[in-house]
Amino acid sequence: MSNDKQTTAEEVKEEKTEETAEEKIIKEEPQTEETQKQETQDEASQKDETEKAPETEVKPEEKPAGEKKPGADALSAMNDKYLRLCAEYDNFRKRSQKEKDALYADVKANTMKSFLPVYDNLVRALKQNTEDEAYKKGVEMIMAQFKTTMEKLGVTEMECLGQKFDPAFHNAVMHVDDEEKGENEIVEVFQQGFMLGDKVIRFAMVKVAN
Repeated sequence: MSNDKQTTAEEVKEEKTEETAEEKIIKEEPQTEETQKQETQDEASQKDETEKAPETEVKPEEKPAGEKKPGADALSAMNDKYLRLCAEYDNFRKRSQKEKDALYADVKANTMKSFLPVYDNLVRALKQNTEDEAYKKGVEMIMAQFKTTMEKLGVTEMECLGQKFDPAFHNAVMHVDDEEKGENEIVEVFQQGFMLGDKVIRFAMVKVAN
């Protein structure tokens, strides 16, 4: 009898233990399924939010309108330096050309001045009386050629006789009183004056009346 009771007690205990295990499984299983469902839903929601979220466009940083770009000041300085250099070169070129022209005029004037004694001798030769017409004609031809050459070089004779005396062009070496002549009138030319453009090569040597 005691053995049977003991067996029955053990079976009841085992049944309760089995029931308790089964209840535990039953209680845990729904909780696990719900948890898995919730996690699945959370993941799907996060995925949808990620897909729906618009991509943020990364724009380059915009600088204020008034702000200069790096190197703008250096470029402006180089541009100013270039313009100043061009202006200085242009001034140098003009100055050099002006000096060159002035030097050429001076050289030409000095060269022609050295030939003026030849002109003076031709004038004296033409004033001499001679019966040799061929000789006289030859001297006249030489004088004409000499004058033509001077004109080509820009050298001209001064108009002196009958003009008013001007110290800027004439050199008065003699004065006379003559009521028939005007005041400071040139009445005689001893040596012809010449000009190269506006420059006097040689002053005219003259006699002035009154």
